[in-house]
Amino acid sequence: MPVLVVCGARNTEPTYLRGLLASVGNRAVAVKIRICDDDPVSVVRHAIRQRDMARGHFHHVWCVLDVDEFAHLDEALRLAIDEDVEVALSNPCFELWLLLHFRDHRANISGYGQAKQHLAAHHPNYSKAAREFGFDRYRDGWPAAVERARKLARPGEEAKANPSSSMWRLVEEVVADQPRA
Repeated sequence: MPVLVVCGARNTEPTYLRGLLASVGNRAVAVKIRICDDDPVSVVRHAIRQRDMARGHFHHVWCVLDVDEFAHLDEALRLAIDEDVEVALSNPCFELWLLLHFRDHRANISGYGQAKQHLAAHHPNYSKAAREFGFDRYRDGWPAAVERARKLARPGEEAKANPSSSMWRLVEEVVADQPRA
């Protein structure tokens, strides 16, 4: 099953996904990762263009987005719904998803800085800009992250619920029927 994933960030999200894919080795799912380091509307539009150029090749199309402080997130989410593009949305940021690999977290997170502080106990010197981000420290925690994230918000309500992440939906799709660590 071919899946297109367009990440709205250059380093952490694509590196995480590549590591997860290599770790689970699911040959039933072929994932193509693209990067559009821009605002959420541009990311969704990029995914639509990539999908349309592939002329029906992809079974599903996903965008990996953060709530952060983007002004036009609602427009991006509406466009994704209209164009049948799935969204793995983390509120406020992807670092919450990473934190969920280590522990439950249900308190509001003000933004990247606070999320990074919570993550520091498990990933010292973490930086979303660091090219040396590796999946190894997250390899054993993704099943727990899936279960923890499921409890934070109902699907489709992530933009309103802080903290929340629907990364679990994307992870479950690309892992599909693989034994969990």
